[in-house]
Amino acid sequence: MMPNLMALALPTVKISVESAQNPAQFSIFLQVLLLLTILSIAPALLLMLTSFTRLVVVFSILRHALGLQQTPPNQVLISLSLFLTFFIMSPVFKVTYENALQPYLKGEIDEKMLFERASKPFKDFMLKNTREKDLALFIKLKGEERPRNKEEVSLLTLIPAFMISELKTAFQIGFLLYIPFLVIDIVVSSVLISMGVLMLPPMMISLPLKLLLFVLVDGWNLLIMSLVKSFY
Repeated sequence: MMPNLMALALPTVKISVESAQNPAQFSIFLQVLLLLTILSIAPALLLMLTSFTRLVVVFSILRHALGLQQTPPNQVLISLSLFLTFFIMSPVFKVTYENALQPYLKGEIDEKMLFERASKPFKDFMLKNTREKDLALFIKLKGEERPRNKEEVSLLTLIPAFMISELKTAFQIGFLLYIPFLVIDIVVSSVLISMGVLMLPPMMISLPLKLLLFVLVDGWNLLIMSLVKSFY
């Protein structure tokens, strides 16, 4: 048995760098490198350029307002936020594919034109959902001149302004979500204290009431509808 095992050939992997024979080979290498770079930063782009931030923050605040620590779990909230992001951003993705990616794959435009055409729909979306005050803050911090139109706004200035605008909007929505559940907590605590029931945690009574209220008003339907409409 030992000679047979010794005779087995193990596969080897060789990595080498060779000179490009023509410009086309070098161009293909750059395209592959660009694709790998985009894939590596795709999660960050999803957070920075889309509606994902607002959605996931609101859902997290809702869970805490209900008094639920791990229900729904993080995987469910992130998955819901992800698919809602695709739903909300589908018009932007469609324009990007038709005007940028499809012509590039056909060889009609180069990488520079691809970036310009692909960034325009996202830029329009972010400008629509960015407060002027936040945008002015980053323009001032960067020392840029005030842009005369939206085409002159740079992405490096727009992206952080868009993100803090999304965070503020998410906190505003979360505050409104907290109010009815906070009222229930206060009422339950007051009733228990007036009855002299001090050993019973108010959370045990208020949690079912908050869940009942959220289900009766069809909370998920109302919340999703409000979130989606807030982007248009």
